[in-house]
Amino acid sequence: MIDNELNAFILRALEEDTGDGDHTSLASIPASATGMARLIIKEKGIIAGIRIAPVIFRLTDPSLSTDMLIEDGRHVSPGDIAFTVEGKVQSILRAERIVLNIMQRMSGIATSTAQYVEKVKDTKARITDTRKTTPGMRALEKEAVRIGGGINHRMGLYDMIMLKDNHTDYAGSISEAIARTKEYLSKNRLNLKIEVESRNLKEVNEILDAGGVDRIMLDNFSVPMTAEAVKIIGDRCETESSGGITLENVRDYALCGVDFISIGALTHHIKSLDMSLKAF
Repeated sequence: MIDNELNAFILRALEEDTGDGDHTSLASIPASATGMARLIIKEKGIIAGIRIAPVIFRLTDPSLSTDMLIEDGRHVSPGDIAFTVEGKVQSILRAERIVLNIMQRMSGIATSTAQYVEKVKDTKARITDTRKTTPGMRALEKEAVRIGGGINHRMGLYDMIMLKDNHTDYAGSISEAIARTKEYLSKNRLNLKIEVESRNLKEVNEILDAGGVDRIMLDNFSVPMTAEAVKIIGDRCETESSGGITLENVRDYALCGVDFISIGALTHHIKSLDMSLKAF
């Protein structure tokens, strides 16, 4: 997420949370009161969102001062202090929930991603995310995947062709969908990679017969079917396993020789990392 987009996102989040005022803080804390707070880690994991926190505090109140003590991607444990912030108490309290919401979610994603990456570290398979992200937070969630050691799949509908089952069914066949795609890319002078989803070995062969594809997704294949598909495809294009991948079976799929393993759960089914912002 570039600076302008990040700033706009944070300002929307602050507006959503503050409305016409943080009346709790306005009522109980003098406007002149100053203080310090620190972000305390409460469980083991991978920290993410460190670079975002100072931006939130700055946009909330430019006079707030932050001291970042841990870098993104570091392993953290209960009791670790990620950063301190100092300044007007009302401003610290206004920013508190936005900081925690973003950092807890990003850290949960980074932590989960790192667990998958660890499982396949001695194979050629790369762990990648999907488009199953929170609306408005895609760039931050995909950043968290990278912090956890994974890589990003396409960012959206615009930076890669991905012919899924609905596309090929509506088009009439896989071969017809691929032919139309090639014509479209040529006509519009677009240089986009083409990935096609397959549901069985028959479709794998149909994709290979059509040719001109950069990657084949093996969707919800069993481990034995995946191994067979990888053997059939060889080095003609990249391979990607997707669907039904868990920490328990991800290594089995990786050992089949696939190039990528995409996991939607990295961003849509995560447990936030526990942390809290406390005065001191």
